[in-house]
Amino acid sequence: MKKRLLIFAAGLLLLFAACANDTVDIPGDQDIVDPSSEPENDTDSPQPGVQTISATEARRVMEEADSFILLDVRTEAEFQESRIDGALLIPYDEIRDRIEAEIPDKNATILIYCRSGRRSAAAAADLAALGYTNIYDFGGIIDWSYETVSG
Repeated sequence: MKKRLLIFAAGLLLLFAACANDTVDIPGDQDIVDPSSEPENDTDSPQPGVQTISATEARRVMEEADSFILLDVRTEAEFQESRIDGALLIPYDEIRDRIEAEIPDKNATILIYCRSGRRSAAAAADLAALGYTNIYDFGGIIDWSYETVSG
């Protein structure tokens, strides 16, 4: 019941969020313009510490940033079927139990995705609530037009 209430509350925050800032500040990188016209990123971040970026921006960060963690929050089966190379799998329902042991640096740059963007938004909110400060949610792998791996 608490999980449903949290998801409902996160959904309401996403619906009512409004932001006047057109840029995303990624540590160690220059400003990236947030293409708010892209359908997968037409809402603002649910809370401080979380930025919503496009798949294109995520790809750019992966190519240019000195360090980052690519976090997949889907199921093991989805991960095995297709994933972005180098992703760390922590299924959404295991985030609160595993994240601090697997990513102890709360200031690490974390790029997070799922299948469609729903679980990544909820997981990003969980990470922010746990004190993580540099979370970049780029939605779902369904919007990822770049290479993937399987197995």
